[in-house]
Amino acid sequence: MVSDKNRLVALLLCFFLGVFGIHRFYVGKVGTGFLWLISGGIFGIGFLVDLIMIIVGSFTDKSGAFVKDWL
Repeated sequence: MVSDKNRLVALLLCFFLGVFGIHRFYVGKVGTGFLWLISGGIFGIGFLVDLIMIIVGSFTDKSGAFVKDWL
């Protein structure tokens, strides 16, 4: 299953605002987005993990669908 969310948008949000969890809010993961917001992206490690997962195509949205489409 493929998400309707844009992978490029998620990647850019993660790259520039990842420590604030904005990319997680974008894909509908509000709970973990708030956690990223108050913890600085889980102290920078979770942000890097998310960045790598988005790049390789294994990042999912709130329903578990993969965020795959670049455009």
